[in-house]
Amino acid sequence: MTVYTAGYEGRTLDEFLKGMLGCGMRLVADIREAPISRKRGFSKSALSNALAQAGIAYVHIRSLGCPKSVRDAYRADGDWEKYTRAFLRHLKAQNAAVEELAGLADTRPTVLLCYEADFNRCHRTYVARAVAAKAAVTVCHITAAGLVREAAGSVVAAGRSSSRSTTDRESGGWFPSKA
Repeated sequence: MTVYTAGYEGRTLDEFLKGMLGCGMRLVADIREAPISRKRGFSKSALSNALAQAGIAYVHIRSLGCPKSVRDAYRADGDWEKYTRAFLRHLKAQNAAVEELAGLADTRPTVLLCYEADFNRCHRTYVARAVAAKAAVTVCHITAAGLVREAAGSVVAAGRSSSRSTTDRESGGWFPSKA
């Protein structure tokens, strides 16, 4: 099993929906603490409705979002390591939500949704890794450059392959065809 992550930064709702369908996603797990967006179509109700029309289920798991206090501190100081430590402390207390998400991901192809395009700078990577640790699954990030697969516990950069991750590229689209 694989758990996927995706950010919608720089994408229209139509591009996002086509990408989800193209990758065979059956569930979008929105892990934003506050599922609102200035970007048209990506607030909770509008996104949920658009996904339902496309035949994709939607679930919002608020407790797996990054707390406002952590986001605010990061905006103020830009310290990614401090942000990471604070979010991981929060995530450790969300065991039930991580288990719930692992159970959902076990039933159908699931993508964890947040805003940021770069999974290296988004809490969804840490959530995906927590799910992978519970369910012994692979983490795969859907990026503009293609799919980036992680080996357990790896830290990778988008668009770069290493011995611990692989990047599958497809030309012309945000989302490559289903892996």
